[in-house]
Amino acid sequence: MKKKTIGYYWRIYRKIIAQDIKSKMSYRADFFISMIGMIATNVAGAIGFWLIFQNFPSVKGWNYYEMIFFYGFSLISATPAQCLFDNNWSLRIQVYSGDFIKYCFRPMNLFFYFMSEVFDIKGLGQLGFGIAAVAYAWVKLQLPFHVYSIALLLVAVLSASLFVIALLNLAASACFWIVNSFFVLSLCNTLRDYAKYPVTIFGPVLRVVFTFIIPIAFMAYYPSQIILRPESVSTIVWFTPVLGVAFFYLSYKVWMKGAMAYNGTGS
Repeated sequence: MKKKTIGYYWRIYRKIIAQDIKSKMSYRADFFISMIGMIATNVAGAIGFWLIFQNFPSVKGWNYYEMIFFYGFSLISATPAQCLFDNNWSLRIQVYSGDFIKYCFRPMNLFFYFMSEVFDIKGLGQLGFGIAAVAYAWVKLQLPFHVYSIALLLVAVLSASLFVIALLNLAASACFWIVNSFFVLSLCNTLRDYAKYPVTIFGPVLRVVFTFIIPIAFMAYYPSQIILRPESVSTIVWFTPVLGVAFFYLSYKVWMKGAMAYNGTGS
């Protein structure tokens, strides 16, 4: 069998996504309502930060604009998972119903085909709000704006995104071994909300957990440090891209291990 190239997968991906977007846009009212709901949720989160800082000048040494930067950064880094890997949320349903078996007979990478089937376009609203929040904080903090800083920001965001995607992959893949796996997805989604805050506000135990066990801190805090406070960056932060790739690869292998062992419902 001829080996599939990146170009082959890219052509397939474009066709699948185009069809998915067309089907979603046929229900425009639902699309716009979902988009507005997504933006409203993010606005509410930003208002929450504003209310907190009406009473406190800083939180563990982090000021209002730095917190807004964390918030916006976390939204941007979560967008690839939201848009490109959202089908993970339906994985458990397809596994339990037996419908997942159809993916096992496709002449292409199983993980790629399953994920490419859905593109959550409303996640772009989250991306837009995140960019606006980061830009606003950037101006208020008077951060340097040049090619190097923008390149650094892009690398930081991409690295953080790998951690978000990897956590979602691992949580979703639990359905291959656990009957009631929704609580795993729900728990990881809840924990991901803590990425909006600097890990220094938590106690020593949670700092270790959010760094080495469930790497929430790598979804915004550590990568953002490179932009906000480069003079106080710890050594581990510079390895964020490498760690992100490694964590994503681990999640992919676990996901595929469960998928390849899948035998249907037996009915």
